[in-house]
Amino acid sequence: MSSAKPRDIKDANRKAATRLYPTRNDIPEKQREQIVALMNARLAELIDLSLVIKQVHWNLKGLQFIGVHEMLDGFRAGIDGHVDEVAERLVQLGGTALGTTQSVSQNTSLEPYPTNIHKVVDHLKALADHYAATGAAVRKSIDDTSELGDEDTSDLLTGVSRTLDSNLWFIEAHLQEGE
Repeated sequence: MSSAKPRDIKDANRKAATRLYPTRNDIPEKQREQIVALMNARLAELIDLSLVIKQVHWNLKGLQFIGVHEMLDGFRAGIDGHVDEVAERLVQLGGTALGTTQSVSQNTSLEPYPTNIHKVVDHLKALADHYAATGAAVRKSIDDTSELGDEDTSDLLTGVSRTLDSNLWFIEAHLQEGE
């Protein structure tokens, strides 16, 4: 049985997560460190958004329930695919993907999702805000990774951005009904 204290484990995990592992990837280490940190932030937001989508999916009530409920299944699958791509890319660069609930909670820039709402329209408004915030962070990271000389990561994030914008469009179309 280990004699490690929780704080010792947290400190060891933090050090391991920030250390780059050897790779033959020719992007300079200094840039890779910045890209890995940036991608871990996007990973946290995408995992957060994925969990939010499930929160909405489970708790919708009212008119249009079934249509929105089923739409969210596809949204979740698409985001989960991007979560995997982002995590794998940062590992390819020598980093450690930080996907635990504790890491996500600490690293997401998204506002906490309200758990006291149930109406379809209320969920769609809150979900649209989360999609918009995630999309803005991803678009900034497209530019940042390009400036850091990593067009592959920039391209990957462009695909993520397209999915986020497409899903946001569907959500906003539901909200514009009758306006």
